[in-house]
Amino acid sequence: MIVSKIKIVIVGGGVGGLELATKLGNKLGRKNKADIILVDYNQNHLWKPLLHEVATGSLDDNINSISYLSHAKNHYFNFELGRLIDIDRKNKIITLAKINTSNGKLLIPQRQLNFNILIMSIGSVSNDFNIIGVKEYCIFLDNPQQAHHFHNEMLNLFFSYSIRKKINNKINIAIVGGGATGVELSAELYNSIEKLISYGYKGLNKKDLNVILIEAGERILPTLPERISTVVHDELTKLGVLILTKTIITSAHNYGFNTKSGVKIYADLMVWAAGIKAPDFIKKISYLETNKLNQLLVKTTLQTTLDNNIFAIGDCASCPKKNGGFVPPRAQAAHQMATLCYKNIIALLEYKDLKEYSYKDYGSLVSLSHYNAVGNLIGNLVFNDIMIKGKIARIVYILLYRMHQIMLNGYIKTGLIILVDSINRIIRPKLKLY
Repeated sequence: MIVSKIKIVIVGGGVGGLELATKLGNKLGRKNKADIILVDYNQNHLWKPLLHEVATGSLDDNINSISYLSHAKNHYFNFELGRLIDIDRKNKIITLAKINTSNGKLLIPQRQLNFNILIMSIGSVSNDFNIIGVKEYCIFLDNPQQAHHFHNEMLNLFFSYSIRKKINNKINIAIVGGGATGVELSAELYNSIEKLISYGYKGLNKKDLNVILIEAGERILPTLPERISTVVHDELTKLGVLILTKTIITSAHNYGFNTKSGVKIYADLMVWAAGIKAPDFIKKISYLETNKLNQLLVKTTLQTTLDNNIFAIGDCASCPKKNGGFVPPRAQAAHQMATLCYKNIIALLEYKDLKEYSYKDYGSLVSLSHYNAVGNLIGNLVFNDIMIKGKIARIVYILLYRMHQIMLNGYIKTGLIILVDSINRIIRPKLKLY
């Protein structure tokens, strides 16, 4: 039985962090048995797998995001806007950076928060592998701000081309990284140019768009079964995507990319979506064990290896699998970790044994905009691995997002959200034009 009120601090409001804060708030915060504090440097939560849709304008994050502040009020936890800059394990204190206005005026001074239990759920960022020019010339899609930046650049590029179109010129957009983000963004770009043409960009033609998808490995979607990779490769090629595999980028410049083979890839807009890592500052401030990707090493209970009162979940955690290897950085893993972390925190408070995390792979789905969806489902008792595509795959893909919404809002509120989404699809433009 819990005998005293404690402070539980969760840093990072992504898939795992927000689900965990919601569960703990409903369980402990509601009964005033613990102070639950969620820390994030954004005001709103957006499901990260949707960022490519925000980037192309096919999804408006102003409608599809969740306010941390209002969600905290509804689920009995507190929200602190801020960016983590230090962890004092001995005194159980975290430090948040000061917040300035856009013109540099101090808005909120540096703050400290006490904790009894700390959960690190800060997600991941793109890994530039220290390649020259990537940070300077490429756009990343790690957060809504970067997605907005890409969206603005894309609209400006399309508008400029539609007005000043030159014979034999094309709009060249190069995307490095043949994983889910790169693949889905490639398809969404063709959807975007179709919509812009329908809204009056008369100087545009779908054939004017030249999307170049660059992958260092032998095939795109290397973590998925080869048959799925092959189908997606064919579908993207039909759309017009030029797929370059076994192509290693050595540097980025204002004109495009240089490759190991000596070939130059020219581009008007460049996106880097190759590889992930936990943010670099983790190595400097946590004084916990990390790997070469800056991920915090955790035991199968999701407790960090050097401190049982600090947990790590999601992409920032390096968690071993029972059959070897490590848990992949995927949304379903973050969701599963949040569920087990919640149970283990309750067990820790009640002096019970903690359970071990066992990753369950339910398959993967890739959305190719409205054109198609492809994926596999794992875990069926009759068929161990089923490939799905088309409308069925699209429905399952959407259901994954709806399940996340249900975890946060419950069935009734999610049902109302779906109703509002249906109305918005009728009354709002198919593409965000600003």
